Amino acid sequence: MENLTGRLLVAVPREAQEVAEDDVFDRSVVLLLDHSDQGAHGIVLNRPLDAGVDAVLPGWQEHVTSPDHLFQGGPVGLDSALGLVSMPGDDETIGLKRLFRGVGLVDLDAPPLVVMPEIAALRIYAGHAGWGAGQLEGELRDGHWFMVDAEAADAFSQRPERLWEQVLRRAGGVASWSLTFPDDPAMN
Repeated sequence: MENLTGRLLVAVPREAQEVAEDDVFDRSVVLLLDHSDQGAHGIVLNRPLDAGVDAVLPGWQEHVTSPDHLFQGGPVGLDSALGLVSMPGDDETIGLKRLFRGVGLVDLDAPPLVVMPEIAALRIYAGHAGWGAGQLEGELRDGHWFMVDAEAADAFSQRPERLWEQVLRRAGGVASWSLTFPDDPAMN
């Protein structure tokens, strides 16, 4: 399979009874940060938490992109934080690591004043999503995800609660049509 790094996984809608209350992947948009034959990992872009960033990372709150909440990046490693940044230009700077195109990670141990002049947007995630070798490919074959090209603004959407719908609409075809799928088909 081709390398999917930098693409979006968009959850295929499911019936309400198929979804656990704490299912972070229900109607989620996941940005794949790395994909290889060893596995994949990414972050859920549209799960803001009801917590400020300063609750876990003092000194970063004033620097995050609106909405200025901590986000749940996935079910794995919820006790760790990941700083996703928009990096204009082509240079790498101390405390920043470019992943693909204009997207990178910030070293959250670096002083914010050192790295902030080099970035255009910042979002902090608790946890991440991860798949073992072949696991994501199986989920794609089984029809659990739509693959959609990412746009620069997706990772820093000002309205993350609408991102799933926006990305599916933009994708067109079957993905866009899936927006009409009701939570409970019996109520249709």
